[in-house]
Order: sequence, then structure tokens, then C-alpha cells
Amino acid sequence: MKNTQPWKSFAPVAVNLLLGIPAIVPCFLVWYVLSNGPLAELGWTSRDPNEDDGILLWLVIVVPVVLLFGGLWGLVNIWLRRRLFDGPPPYPYWLLCATASLVPFFVGISIG
Repeated sequence: MKNTQPWKSFAPVAVNLLLGIPAIVPCFLVWYVLSNGPLAELGWTSRDPNEDDGILLWLVIVVPVVLLFGGLWGLVNIWLRRRLFDGPPPYPYWLLCATASLVPFFVGISIG
């Protein structure tokens, strides 16, 4: 039987829960653009009546924020995976990390 340390399984979850706190901003920005753009065109959401600047302005703001956070998130998780696991991790690592990063956003939505 392998001698595994139990904290190695919880470290990626804890790190990604902490990364999920600043991830609230890019998640909200993506939702705002989608709800005022394509989803409103499909009739699934209603547009903000005060939003008359167009979508290009929002894309100029959203794309750099999402790319910056996504790059930081990816680099942290690649470093963490290489440092903690020699071979393949014992669970679907990337799916667990992405889910743990989205938890604070959905908790904020459910509270608000």
C-alpha cells in the first residue's frame, strides 16, 4: 500500500477555494456580458435598461480581466499539481480545481 499524505488531497481544494474569492469578479463580468448580450437576444434574460454603451466596451474590460485571472489560476494549479503529485493524481484534478474555484461565486449568488 502506498504511503500517501492526506493533506495532499485537500491542498488543491483549499487553494482553489481561496482562488475562488477573487474569481467572483471575472465570473460576474462574464455573466453580465452574457446576460445583456447573447442570452438577452435569445430571450432567456432581460437587458439592463440603462446599458446602452454596447458590448464592445464590456469586452475591452472583460477579456483582460478573465485572461489575467485564468493565467494566474492555471499557473498556480500546474505548479501545485507538479509539486504534490509524482504521477497522475488519484482523482480528476482539473475538474475538482475548477469546481472548487466556482464555489465562492455560487455561494455569493445563493446568499445575495
